[in-house]
Amino acid sequence: MDISKMDISKIKELIGLMTQNDLSEIELKDDKQGISIKRGYAGGQPLVQYAPAPMQAHAGGAAATAQAPAAPAAAPAQPAASGPAIESPMVGTCYLAPNPDAASFVKIGQSVTPDTVVCLIEAMKVFNEIKAEKAGVVEQILVKNGQAVEFGQKLFAIRT
Repeated sequence: MDISKMDISKIKELIGLMTQNDLSEIELKDDKQGISIKRGYAGGQPLVQYAPAPMQAHAGGAAATAQAPAAPAAAPAQPAASGPAIESPMVGTCYLAPNPDAASFVKIGQSVTPDTVVCLIEAMKVFNEIKAEKAGVVEQILVKNGQAVEFGQKLFAIRT
């Protein structure tokens, strides 16, 4: 397409409409010519919307009381895990059973060895088996099935 044949004022008008209506792309075509204009994405915009959710859930239950799933799970995890614990090696979604109809990997009072699978953490559509990595007895389960977890978050309290 030969841009010199286009009316520059029309292009400026299209750009103005894109800005006013917060459009990232516009394409117009007719029998004789066409134009496609794309604005660069504001890279910070999606991150600003995504980042506060994990930070609020991690900061503590009081700041995130409006978020029902995160607040109750985050509050008990802090005081309960005073002794040895199995911690999350990654950020993701924790599953306490291999599938919704199956029994949990471990129960309170169950003995575990370093090779015992205690849960799955899904990260980027990949399910990762999390092993106890220490021997002991499960004293407390500090997360709920399907809960988002952070790196280093305590998942299970263990008595050695």
